[in-house]
Amino acid sequence: MSASPEEKLVRVMGRWTLVALVINSIIGSGIFGLPSEVIRMVGPASPFFYLLAAAGIGVIMACFAEVASQFREAGGPYLYARAAFGQFLGLQTAWLAWLVRLTSAAANANLFVIYLTEFWAGAGQAGPRVAVLTALLGFWMGVNLRGVRSGARLSNGFTVAKLLPLALFIGVGLFFLRGETPIGLQLPSEANWSRALLALVFAYGGFEAALLPMGEARRPERDAPFALFTALAVVTLVYVLIQVVVMGTLPDPIATNRPLAAAASQFLGPAGAMLIALGAMVSVFGYLGGQFVSAPRLTFALAEQGDFPAFFGRVHPRFRTPYASILVYTLLVWALAIYGSFLWNAVLSAVARLFTYGLGCAALLVFRRRQPERIRFRLPAAPLWVALALGFCTVLLLRMGRGELVVVSLTAAVALLNWLWARRRFVTKDKSY
Repeated sequence: MSASPEEKLVRVMGRWTLVALVINSIIGSGIFGLPSEVIRMVGPASPFFYLLAAAGIGVIMACFAEVASQFREAGGPYLYARAAFGQFLGLQTAWLAWLVRLTSAAANANLFVIYLTEFWAGAGQAGPRVAVLTALLGFWMGVNLRGVRSGARLSNGFTVAKLLPLALFIGVGLFFLRGETPIGLQLPSEANWSRALLALVFAYGGFEAALLPMGEARRPERDAPFALFTALAVVTLVYVLIQVVVMGTLPDPIATNRPLAAAASQFLGPAGAMLIALGAMVSVFGYLGGQFVSAPRLTFALAEQGDFPAFFGRVHPRFRTPYASILVYTLLVWALAIYGSFLWNAVLSAVARLFTYGLGCAALLVFRRRQPERIRFRLPAAPLWVALALGFCTVLLLRMGRGELVVVSLTAAVALLNWLWARRRFVTKDKSY
């Protein structure tokens, strides 16, 4: 009797290794730009909104832990939605997942320009901004057109860089808090609190990438929940401390769009501000490198299996890279980065991500009924967790802005056309036999 795929995997990953994987998947560059934006929206209550966002993401995490335990393939929410609900919702999820990648990269590209102004004050002006965005995105496009090895190698070199400036910022900044740090529970308006939570969903997104190796854990049924919720607690602590330092050291935190550099200048001087700004730029640079490696290969893989138009599957004859997917990805990220701000792209990314999270959580109940034997991590009281996750997603999605609604609707329309094309292609191919 042959071993199952799960039995063939060597179970060597301990729970703390999994914790580190989840932390690295969540903490990104967005936290360098969000503190002042969140303060602008919800004021002194901003640290508590990190806790609210963490609670909502924690419920989604729990649902994803069970769903992901049934798959060895990469694919995330697209894979779960397609397996549970079929090709139509699978393609809707795929296009929304691609929108997440596009807008996340566009938001981070804007953040790079924002922190570059610490060294070059004119970088944020219209002409220089377009030039910097073009050079930044063009660099990673060129690197990845030449080969995945060079792109992945450069990206991996920046992984730790995002954590070092954050550790320095918190470790030193906590000793310089003003006695009158304005933290309180004054409730903001409905529009502001929902916008703040959407922005924070952007900061907490990405955990699903760390769920794939759970089958290689020594005890996945125990280690998966431990890793997810321990990592969530650590990330939330880091985020809250960053927010507190910004609020406690800056007299007017909403007056800057470089909150960490501005705060660092208060307790580390100009050199400290430049160090934090450089750390933010290095973090963004590494993040974009990772996105340019992975995002085009999502559309390439979907084209290879017939779900996306064949154009996305074209391979460069010399470098053997998915050049069509890379070029389209670069062009769209460039357009979104130029058109939208850091916050606009971050919120749009969060909106698209919540749609994919909702479908992924709903898939849990389908798999419970359809393939219970494949579940390696079983969530207790699953219907309650799914209801809470869908409630969190729905409440925020009902409060999305008009701009986000337009972009998501256009994406859904393109996904519908893609589904009609794929369906007709399948029927035509079937009739030819």
